[in-house]
Amino acid sequence: MNAQPGSIAKVCLLAGKIMLESGAETYRVEDTMNRIATSFGLENAESYATPTGVQFSTEGEVSYFRRISNRSNDLQRITDVNSISRQITAQSLDAKEALLLLKGIEHQSETFPLWLQFIAAALASGSFAIMFGGSWSDFLPACIAGALGYAAMIWIEKLIEIRFFAEFIASFFIAVIAAFSIHAGFGQHLDKIIIGAVMPLVPGLHITNAVRDLVAGHLVAGISKGVEAILTAFAIGAGVAVLFAFFP
Repeated sequence: MNAQPGSIAKVCLLAGKIMLESGAETYRVEDTMNRIATSFGLENAESYATPTGVQFSTEGEVSYFRRISNRSNDLQRITDVNSISRQITAQSLDAKEALLLLKGIEHQSETFPLWLQFIAAALASGSFAIMFGGSWSDFLPACIAGALGYAAMIWIEKLIEIRFFAEFIASFFIAVIAAFSIHAGFGQHLDKIIIGAVMPLVPGLHITNAVRDLVAGHLVAGISKGVEAILTAFAIGAGVAVLFAFFP
């Protein structure tokens, strides 16, 4: 397929941007961008991705860069971009068609509505509380604390746009709800309720991606994602600790 290098670069950059914003590993992002460029006949293309930016260049051409400001976990978008990449590799899409499809993915609404995310957070919280040794009387308080804490994190993050602060407030809110539940006679184990309710906030995917990037040799991305996961865990733990510090 014949296409202008500028058009190919736009496709590669947008694909990489969507994948990074959706929580993909950096080595997967670079591999996808390089495959797209090769499929369009652009030889000697170079891509470089970090958690905060993606760069694409070819020999004798201008280097292109996109900054990544917001990151989340959306595996469906990663799957959709991979599907477009496979169609490009199969020579069934040109650059213009691929760019339109990628823009559609970029501007599409969330894969799951918020109310469904809250229900999933509630059920996951209650289930983890039971799995960690809690009683069935702890299930409902953990569900309520987990759903409200997850909702608080999303609301505060949109309001302040500082994820670590949002997670700190959310975990503190969870601890308050759990303590109130025990005080009101609902539930038996405060620690099990809190542990179960904070699980939807735990950065499991970030930890996994950090390890996979480190194994793949992407040291900068692996270390930065690992530090981000550690800071998130610290924010969650600190939010719970504040409650016990003032109300032992």
